[in-house]
Amino acid sequence: MKNKLVSKDNIEAVKALDGVYRRTLSYSGDLMLCHFFLQKGSEVPIHSHKEHQIGYIIRGKLKFFTENNKFIVKEGDSYLFDSNEKHGAIILEDSEVIDVFNPSRDDYK
Repeated sequence: MKNKLVSKDNIEAVKALDGVYRRTLSYSGDLMLCHFFLQKGSEVPIHSHKEHQIGYIIRGKLKFFTENNKFIVKEGDSYLFDSNEKHGAIILEDSEVIDVFNPSRDDYK
């Protein structure tokens, strides 16, 4: 594990895409916790990764899309993408999101 105690305020945000900022918080080989700030109007293009992803909307609203589905998530909602499931998002409001990945994403360490 990187650190047992990590504060979001002590981690510098990394610009992942235009309007998409990530803070990688605690992680081990099996799990990773990330905090995202997403600006209204930004987009996450459709993509996939081997890691399972489960998330929670702290505030804001997003429209997710997969190969077979579209759905809107808002404050208090959670979601799940399986390993290698193609997904993307359009950010409808300034949003804060928590994502957990299993296993940890090497590209986010």
